[in-house]
Order: sequence, then C-alpha cells, then structure tokens
Amino acid sequence: MTVGTGPTQAEGQSFFEAVGGHPTFSGIVRSFYDGVAGDPVLGPMYPAEDMDGAVERLTLFLEQYWGGPTTYSDRRGHPRLRMRHAAFHVNPEARDHWLSLMRAAVEGSGLSPLHQATLLDYLERAAHSMINTFEPTPKR
Repeated sequence: MTVGTGPTQAEGQSFFEAVGGHPTFSGIVRSFYDGVAGDPVLGPMYPAEDMDGAVERLTLFLEQYWGGPTTYSDRRGHPRLRMRHAAFHVNPEARDHWLSLMRAAVEGSGLSPLHQATLLDYLERAAHSMINTFEPTPKR
C-alpha cells in the first residue's frame, strides 16, 4: 500500500472520511499524547517543548495514511517511519507502552467496532515494525 492510499470503504469513501476526518484523528492522537506525557517509558523520549510538534506529525501522518490530505508528505516527504525512529530506544517494552496508550485512545474515540479493529490492526503492525533493539529500557 502506498502512502495516502489506505484502505477504502464501500462506495469509494476513504477510511479517513468514514470515521469523521480530522476531528477523529486529532482526538485520538491528542488522547494518546496525553498518556505519553506521564508514561515512564515513553515520556522521556519526547521533549516537552516538542510535544505539540509530535501531536501534529502523528495526526498528519495517520490522516494521510487513511486517505485524508497529503499534508504530511507535502511538508516532510516520505514518512520513512523506521528511519525517523532509529534514534529512539524502541524495544518491546516501549512498543507495549505505545500500544497500550494508543489502544486506550482508539477505544475511547467512539469509533464503531469495525473501524476500531481496522485502525488497531494497522497500529499494532506498525508498532511491531518499529522495534530496533531488544536491550532493556535505560534507567533514567
């Protein structure tokens, strides 16, 4: 699947449109990052002064992936997710924390069960692919 051509719904409607567009993705991402701020594993990976930037980047990425505007690629080029995460210590513990927070955000979004399952399936596969070390999380 290429960037910006995520799964589509019946009658040509994109997933982005079917779930409510920008307000839905913005809400999910904001809820996720509210959890990240206090997470002992993920929180230290995000500089407080860039939290708004992280929210914007993930929102734009997910919107584009699921058939919304191409703003992410217009501003940042190809997502290159693994490359962009290479500098971070992404081990199975970090993946599990990320997935737990993202799962809670998606489940609290009011999406239909089918849309939740579709989105979570993608997010789980993406999270697994971001693992770049099996070393324990460094103590802070």
